Amino acid sequence: MARNEMAEIANERGRRGDIAGLAVFLALCFAVSALGGLATASTVGTWYQGLEKPFFNPPNWIFAPVWTVLYVLMAIAGWRVWRVSNGEARETALSMFALQLALNLIWSFLFFGLQRIDLALVDIILLLLSIAAMIALFFPIDRLAARLLVPYFVWVAFAAALNASLWLLN
Repeated sequence: MARNEMAEIANERGRRGDIAGLAVFLALCFAVSALGGLATASTVGTWYQGLEKPFFNPPNWIFAPVWTVLYVLMAIAGWRVWRVSNGEARETALSMFALQLALNLIWSFLFFGLQRIDLALVDIILLLLSIAAMIALFFPIDRLAARLLVPYFVWVAFAAALNASLWLLN
């Protein structure tokens, strides 16, 4: 087999691996979304509707499209770090990625499942800190990956303010 053919085969395998890696990150993020949605669906139309809301509470329909975009950006960011790096820096960054996904999921179960606005507030503050740490860890590995997480940080900061307001009002 000619050297060029071998290089082409290796490149094709690399592209397939990249696509498979992206698919895994997307599946992971949307699995968290789906599990969180299960916790949310049980009380969003009942208990949540009965809460006193702050003036800046967005309409319910906005949450699904915003979270969809954020999960896609999160998956792409994680995939880029996984793809372009190796070693301890990548391992640490992807561990933080996993931690923030877990905190993200836990929030839905605390807030909607258990209806514990107070515990959800603690969780979302930890989530916000973990997102900030993830951005800081991603930045030296892949600046675009870190930048892709900024909208997520901003939205979670807004969600934390909303969570705190709901706790104070209820």
